[in-house]
Amino acid sequence: MENVLPGATAPYSALFYAAIPGLPFLGFLINGLLNRKLSGTLAGLIGSATVLGSFLLSLTLFLSFKYQYTVQLFDWISVGSLQIPFGYQIDQLSLIMLLLITGVGFLIHVYSIGYMGHDENAGKFFSFLNLFVFSMLILVMGSNFVILFIGWEGVGLCSYLLIGFWNKNTSYNNAAKKAFIINRVGDLGFLLGIFLIYLTFNSVQYGEVFQKASLSQFGPYTVGICTAITLLLFVGAMGKSAQLPLYTWLPDAMAGPTPVSALIHAATMVTAGIYLVLRANVLFTLAPHTLEVVGIVGLATALFAATIGLAQNDIKKVLAYSTVSQLGYMFLALGVMGYTSSFFHVLTHAFFKALLFLGAGSVIHGMSNEQDMRRMGGLRKAMPITFITMFIGCLAIAGIPPFAGFFSKDEILSHVYEHSKVMWVIGVFTSLLTAFYMFRLLFLTFFGEFRGTEEQRHHLHESPASMTLPLIVLAVLSAVGGFMGAPMFLGGKHYLADFLAPIFTYSKQILPAAFGAEPDHNTELMLIGISVLAAVVGIVAAYVIYVARAQRPAEEEAQRSGLDSLVYHKYYVDELYNSLFVKPTMALSTGLYKFVENGIIDPIANGVGRVTLAGGRFLRVVQTGSVETYLLLMVLGIVLILGLNMGRM
Repeated sequence: MENVLPGATAPYSALFYAAIPGLPFLGFLINGLLNRKLSGTLAGLIGSATVLGSFLLSLTLFLSFKYQYTVQLFDWISVGSLQIPFGYQIDQLSLIMLLLITGVGFLIHVYSIGYMGHDENAGKFFSFLNLFVFSMLILVMGSNFVILFIGWEGVGLCSYLLIGFWNKNTSYNNAAKKAFIINRVGDLGFLLGIFLIYLTFNSVQYGEVFQKASLSQFGPYTVGICTAITLLLFVGAMGKSAQLPLYTWLPDAMAGPTPVSALIHAATMVTAGIYLVLRANVLFTLAPHTLEVVGIVGLATALFAATIGLAQNDIKKVLAYSTVSQLGYMFLALGVMGYTSSFFHVLTHAFFKALLFLGAGSVIHGMSNEQDMRRMGGLRKAMPITFITMFIGCLAIAGIPPFAGFFSKDEILSHVYEHSKVMWVIGVFTSLLTAFYMFRLLFLTFFGEFRGTEEQRHHLHESPASMTLPLIVLAVLSAVGGFMGAPMFLGGKHYLADFLAPIFTYSKQILPAAFGAEPDHNTELMLIGISVLAAVVGIVAAYVIYVARAQRPAEEEAQRSGLDSLVYHKYYVDELYNSLFVKPTMALSTGLYKFVENGIIDPIANGVGRVTLAGGRFLRVVQTGSVETYLLLMVLGIVLILGLNMGRM
């Protein structure tokens, strides 16, 4: 086990650790079994209380944490040399993820009481939400790759259930199926990676695998096999964390209720891919070619999704493509071995993206379920709390100091600058686009004249306290959360990097130079200045276009130029996938149904049935119920047999 003190044991009983994911699972059972017997508010309180309980237990672990250790709950799989116990690993990475999942998850549950409490299936909704948190906790607490995969598949199932929660809408069902199927593509790669890990290291336990890999160091066999393993793991991460080309499910996931979008995009499912790479950082450090692939894919995804975000008019779709872009930033950091920087951005992104999604939900709630920003405008007077908190979220994601996103994004760009100046320039340009489309969202929604209907104007109101209080808490975290990793030139201390350092011990031993490079103060100031300037340029450009000039996005039927049409239609990637994969698959299945099912299998099966029925009808004739008839037939049978035997003599 990596970095475990000799003889280290768990300070609490196994029941204590089992209760952390067990409480949300209990909420899942209660709300699921009593779905329609509970009011929406009561179901929400039960769901929120169980996640709060998990948060308090996680906080207790965090405050008492001294060293890494594993907790074995029971023997699980034992087949020959394959021994896989069901256990949890408590270390710096899993602890912070526990706090993130349960803390942000609790706020989203509380918010959902106001947002979903009126729904006729509120109990089912909170049941699924609890199951989502349970699955993510299993994912991050597991002590081996197989338990991680169980949680991995669990969040995939929950995403399907929650995206298609309003299942009377066919398009929502299609979005749920799309998310499920695309993630199965990535999961196949992940599963093959686990098989290869076991074949290579004869174990799937994190400690054993990473220790054996680090002792091998840079032998040609180790580099080759680690490259194969990490590429397969990265395929899984690409699906779960929506990277090119497996990203198209995430924007469609907006079909689910807004709290689901916040939970998926902020604290749970999409961070699983980042967590996987961080957890297996030793293997990735031993595979420099894979790291190059990770960095290039991350940068391409960040830029690609940012350009699409420029032209979206659905408030949730803008945030969805923003999430894809920010996840690209995180993978870019991983690709240049900025492991801590990537995780730092995971945390700050969870704060401001949960805030922005919940803020968007508040707007939709106040606008009678309207999501098109072209029908909004001037909402800051009617919804001041939502406006102020979303303004803070926009400042944070744009990278304006001293908000949280500034610190984490600047740290990522600093690592990228040391790795490649070209990649850094593209990263800075992407940050400019981020600032532009986020403030485009803010200005179209909250500034100018109201563009909705009179009925919407009449309905317009600030959201209830159950929705605004989580917004305020997340706004505070978005404002001050970055100080856990303040730059050195400010005299700050990177508490997060110091705390996470033991997680990367083996990687530091393998490649110490990658962890010691720090830009000098002048370079750091230059990089910060350029990054902030890019953000300011994006904000000012959005202000000039959408406030000073009061321009409005074109309507659906408007004629668009070639490039504008290309971006507006998201580069026609969905249409391309539909032509390359969906239509051929449907045509193949239709052909198999007509020519194989109907033409071969059905005639054979029906023919056997017809022969059986005909035989039954024939034999039924002799079943008269008359004893005399049976005796006659028996005598005739005996005579026939004797006759045949005599003929052979």
